[in-house]
Amino acid sequence: EAMEENLAASINYMVSHQLQDSVMVETAELYKTPENCTSLKVPTVNPSIWTPMTPVMRGQEIRFQRILKLISAAITAFGRQMEGSEMIKIQRYFGLTVQFLL
Repeated sequence: EAMEENLAASINYMVSHQLQDSVMVETAELYKTPENCTSLKVPTVNPSIWTPMTPVMRGQEIRFQRILKLISAAITAFGRQMEGSEMIKIQRYFGLTVQFLL
């Protein structure tokens, strides 16, 4: 099923163009991980592992953490827009879909 054209155009643009660093930081700050959603917190590398990592490996890890922070912010924004009963319906739908696909 199609979605509203302006929203579809916006999503297509976001997916096909890299976000500026400032937009990513602002978005993550706007939708900080709630205290009671510990599973959404982005893990950091243990200092004893970080120290021997090469600069290339560190750069990859930093980029990966930035992506995870943005995904966490998106899930938080989505969750804040939902009522509890709607979220349960969505979880049930996706749970059934995943089970069906397996």
